[in-house]
Amino acid sequence: MTSRFSLDLANRMLPLVSRIVGDILDHYRQWQQAVEAFEVATANARVDRPSPEAEAHQRRAQLLASDIQGFQSELANLGVEFKGFELGLVDFPGEVDGHPVMWCWKYGESAVQHWHEVDAGFAGRQPVETLLASNAPPEREP
Repeated sequence: MTSRFSLDLANRMLPLVSRIVGDILDHYRQWQQAVEAFEVATANARVDRPSPEAEAHQRRAQLLASDIQGFQSELANLGVEFKGFELGLVDFPGEVDGHPVMWCWKYGESAVQHWHEVDAGFAGRQPVETLLASNAPPEREP
């Protein structure tokens, strides 16, 4: 869709991105449960007699994994980067005065309220106000 997002565009895309990330997180929890059920079922099975229950859990886990990959592809096609199953992190590549930044959003937040350097990641998240108030690109460390 776009290679760079303004903060406004990232926020306008949030309803769609939020739905997709919600689907990812929901399917991921179901996938974890299916894998766990598969492991329990296979522990009780014998090599010479496969467990139909284990096979059913394995098929379910594979279908869920396929769905998750599809959702991640949807996000990639939108130009955003999915960053984590635990928090539902998404980065929107952006630019401020010619300086590349990542607008950083976490599932459940009402708006994109943080940014970080392209190579900083979640640990480098800072409030958007700090970037916009200075109206200057962030300083790079030597």
